[in-house]
Amino acid sequence: MFGYYYGFDMTYIVLVLPAILLGLWAQMRVQSTYARYSKVRAGRGITADQAARFILDQNGLRDVPIRRISGSLTDHYDPRERVVRLSDSVYGSSSIAAIGVAAHEVGHAVQHAEGYAPMKLRSAIVSVTNIGSTLSIPLVLLGLMLNFSGLAMLGVALFGLVAFFQLVTLPVEFNASRRALVTLESRDILSGEEMKGAKSVLTAAALTYVAALVQSLAQLLRLMILVGGRRRDD
Repeated sequence: MFGYYYGFDMTYIVLVLPAILLGLWAQMRVQSTYARYSKVRAGRGITADQAARFILDQNGLRDVPIRRISGSLTDHYDPRERVVRLSDSVYGSSSIAAIGVAAHEVGHAVQHAEGYAPMKLRSAIVSVTNIGSTLSIPLVLLGLMLNFSGLAMLGVALFGLVAFFQLVTLPVEFNASRRALVTLESRDILSGEEMKGAKSVLTAAALTYVAALVQSLAQLLRLMILVGGRRRDD
């Protein structure tokens, strides 16, 4: 179906390149959306770290600390150390964008405390996924170079773990955003109009995870086609 055409790898052009462009678009959208709503201050004047602390305490997670880290949009929840880390652009900011991001990360802390199944599965496979991400492409290339289809297929299988990890990540991220929006509204942290801005920020962020899954699936299909085609030629 695909192959090389006048020296061009058509599997890359048809499958991977559009997925990469989708990822770039998603990144630009989240950056622009965050920049837009980072200029809109919450009416209550509460800062993102204060909102995060409040939501954690309301969920009985007073032992989960909030730490400031460098960078912009480097926010995350670390399940190993049970700590919420907020970036310089979020921590201390009273913008609705920052509050939305902080509430999202707290959503992950609540997931962890409740034993949310998709998050437990993602945590369980993260180590083997890292191995697959590192070794998959080299094994495929080495297998193709040595004409060793078994080695190449092993590389494809390892990359399949990467795609599976991205798939499992979707419900984890979507659920954290849903928890964040419900909490922000029910606890009256943000008003109706402010909620629309927070939802726009979290929706744009969610698109980056969708794009990451699409990229992984496109690359996986490409590898399957390349290895499968080599096996048929043998």
